[in-house]
This record gives sequence, structure tokens and C-alpha cells, in this order.
Amino acid sequence: MFLKPMLRESSRQWSLIDLATQRVIAPVVEAAFDSRTRKKGLLGRASLKGSALVIAPCSAVHTFFMRFAIDVVFADREGQVVKICHQVGPWRIAAAWRAFAAIELEAGAAEAAGLSIGSSITLRASD
Repeated sequence: MFLKPMLRESSRQWSLIDLATQRVIAPVVEAAFDSRTRKKGLLGRASLKGSALVIAPCSAVHTFFMRFAIDVVFADREGQVVKICHQVGPWRIAAAWRAFAAIELEAGAAEAAGLSIGSSITLRASD
């Protein structure tokens, strides 16, 4: 499971990486693995500022009450991208039934990183 390192060492800072190109997709990754952080998500924020929020387990997200658009990358347990929803604006729903995790990025970040369905993503400690 690609999220295992983050689960084991939650106090470390992590970056989201495209496994094939080693390109940094997001230099800072936040986790939403428990009920409280999953419910809160990005509510109350004005932007993601280059970071990513990983929500797991999760196969659907909503952008109700949000103030900005996001990209949502859905990945399976191994980190393979199964769906990408670009520029998801406020008051929308995005889902991928085969997904284990939803990664919320700044709008345009998925395309800028060259992600596509079938891409493999991973986490790297950014000490």
C-alpha cells in the first residue's frame, strides 16, 4: 500500500512523487485518515498553496462550501491512478468506485505534473 510509510511515520513531512518520472507532484502532503480530518477536508481554506491532501479510504469527495477549484486524483491501494477529475469547482461531486484514496491538489497540478490514468504515485519523506 503506497500510504503505509505515512501511516507508520505520521510525524514526518512527505512529498507526493510520480514514480515513473520521479517528478514532485506536491512538495507537502497532508493526511486525512481519521473521521475528524476526513470530514473537515479542505473546508475553511482559501487555497492548497502547492500542497496535497490525501484522504483514505475514500472513493468520492465533494466540494460543497469550498471557495476554490481543485484537481482530484483517485488512486488504488498500490498508488496507481484510476481516475483524474480536473478543475472540480465548488458545489461538485467527484467519484471513482475502484479508488482507495483521493488526493486533492491545486487546480491544474495534475496536468502540470503529467499525471494520467495508469500513472503510479508514491510518497517520499522530505527531510
